[in-house]
Amino acid sequence: MFAFPLPASCRTGRRLTVPCVMVLTAVFCSAWLARPVSAAGLLVADGGFGGVLEIKQQDVRVTINNSIAVTQIDQIFVNTENRQVEALYTFPVPREASVSNFSMWIGGKEMIGEVVEKKRAKQIYESYKQKRRDPGLLEQVDYKQFEMRIFPIPAGAEQRIRIEYYQQLDVDHDWATYVYPLATDVRGQQMDSRVRGRFSLNLDIKSEVPIKELRSESHADDFVVVNHQPNYAQAAMELTDGDLSRDIVMAVQTKRPRTGLDLVTSNPQGEDGYFMMTLTPGEDLSDTMEAMDYVFLMDVSGSMARDDKLSISRNSVLAFIDSLGPEDRFDCLAFNLAPTPLFKSLQSANQDNLSKAGEFFADQRARGGTVLQPALSAAYAYRDDDRPLNVVLLSDGMTEAGEQAELLRLIQSRPAGVRVFCIGVGNEVNRPLLEQMATQAGGLAAFVSTEDSFARQAQLMRQKLVRPAIQNVNVQFASGGVKDVEPRELGDLFYGAPLRLFGRYGTGGTVEVTLTGQIQGAPWEQTVMMELPSDDRGNSEIERMWASQRVARLLGQERAGKGSHQDEIVRLSEAYSIVSPYASMLVLENDGEYKRWKIEQRNALRIQRDRKARSQVQQKLAELRKRTDEAFEVQRAEKLVTAQDAAASPGNTPAAAQPNNAATPSPMATPPNSNRGVDLDIGSGGGGGAIEPFTAVLALGSAGAAALARRRKKRGVEVQ
Repeated sequence: MFAFPLPASCRTGRRLTVPCVMVLTAVFCSAWLARPVSAAGLLVADGGFGGVLEIKQQDVRVTINNSIAVTQIDQIFVNTENRQVEALYTFPVPREASVSNFSMWIGGKEMIGEVVEKKRAKQIYESYKQKRRDPGLLEQVDYKQFEMRIFPIPAGAEQRIRIEYYQQLDVDHDWATYVYPLATDVRGQQMDSRVRGRFSLNLDIKSEVPIKELRSESHADDFVVVNHQPNYAQAAMELTDGDLSRDIVMAVQTKRPRTGLDLVTSNPQGEDGYFMMTLTPGEDLSDTMEAMDYVFLMDVSGSMARDDKLSISRNSVLAFIDSLGPEDRFDCLAFNLAPTPLFKSLQSANQDNLSKAGEFFADQRARGGTVLQPALSAAYAYRDDDRPLNVVLLSDGMTEAGEQAELLRLIQSRPAGVRVFCIGVGNEVNRPLLEQMATQAGGLAAFVSTEDSFARQAQLMRQKLVRPAIQNVNVQFASGGVKDVEPRELGDLFYGAPLRLFGRYGTGGTVEVTLTGQIQGAPWEQTVMMELPSDDRGNSEIERMWASQRVARLLGQERAGKGSHQDEIVRLSEAYSIVSPYASMLVLENDGEYKRWKIEQRNALRIQRDRKARSQVQQKLAELRKRTDEAFEVQRAEKLVTAQDAAASPGNTPAAAQPNNAATPSPMATPPNSNRGVDLDIGSGGGGGAIEPFTAVLALGSAGAAALARRRKKRGVEVQ
């Protein structure tokens, strides 16, 4: 059954199909010949030794709160062997996700994991294995894969677990995209796509900006979608048996006609407050007629042979070239260890040259290693002093680890007037590296999944370039105790690509926020007033997202060769219960064992608080669902009365009944902007001099009155 009630007209009896997402393997103390696994979901044997563990049940609940998604995965798996096993569970997480909880049910009680420095956690786990006690260990393998170990699992026994992770959703031209990753390799093996057990996936979506549409790009026929209110929607799917090897993709459209700020906060009493500020470009950005040059760098190394990456790259480049203007010029370079150019000079984007580009890329084969430095250096050489140059890199980012620091230095030393945009191709992609490269090069990164439309992605990227960005965005806070703002460098605001800012604050109150930048070379400045609440417990996920942002920045500095930050990363990981390359999550069999090892149960307290907050939110959402059902029944009754009156009128011919399969009670009206948001005046972007600044009130939790005033210059915290 679905986890939420639907109006009677929305219920369906059909079976829905979706596979499981993770890989489970069994490792034995004695050698056991690996054999094919015929269990639910994604099961393989590890390293030639193993047995059969079946996923009996998997329930996934996703809460999307203002583009931050919390995914909770509950699973029950069973050891079908007649021997005791250790379970090794390897699973992928989406881009930029942060694992925040790992629980096991031991003796019928949920034991919540705690984050411990990685080496110490492994030592404690191994000590319990020798005593055949009940530990569990979750470790980060690389930037997108995690491993979970559980020991012992007796013959024929069941084990229930729960995993949670947080992530910021990709937002592009009003669409936030949630991906539940399935089409990927784990530990070098393709995951089994058969589902042999119950699986359900339920989503709750709420947003300060009105929701215009909710749809699945990958499973349109499998989801039931209900739009309860302009700021709240739900979707669900379920299966008991099926076959699917595609990512589950759900897209949420929110509409902001004007460029503006939206704010979400969390402030447990007695602690620091946290906020997420989102700067969203609107339709008021006008197109620029400026001619541009483009150099497309397509990765043709051996790693691009998997998952049809080369074909995706080829089609994306051709779609991008086809969208160029008549005055634009381009060239293409294919690279692995060295670059191979198409024209060796910039050419007009006409149909003849587009055909030549198609032939050039059709001849490319994926082979060899990946070395980006020569390709970027070759692209920089195309720079013309009279025109801006956009370097568009299509790659999975799987470059040699030793090259990354030098590559980032090369990005920072690019010539003036050059921006680098990175398009990550496929599901096996080094997102942290590509995003860091694009941010440091004045561009941005986009990612094309195997289930995405490459033509659509190319068009969206092109639109970002033809509408003027707010360049060098700077945010300054005056008073209010705002501190520890992440990220340190915001970069440029592009059309269709919001900027998010996370930070902490002390006592709260009214804070003056000044935004500055340049639009087509002209200075731009705006000031707003925002009210930071002293008590707000409804968005606790923001706290972990702030910590994740800080950890990501420190890891980026390590990639760039700027020292080691292991101690600070461990401190943040333990304080905010985040699994990282330097800290793992350890589950012990009772509270006394945590005390024995002097492990503070911070995550258990945090999880209790988070669940209480979510319970309160669910109560409010239940009230919205009830009102939706009542409104739906009223509409049905009104339509019935109208139809009866029309039929009773002489000379009227009853209209033919129309089918109604929509799961939406009524089209969602667009209300005024939430009292947590404010529109900004960005002007035309082409005037001579600064736009006249204004001050607006951004009220949180109450509908404060707007008061316009001249900007007052104050000293404060600055992010640039």
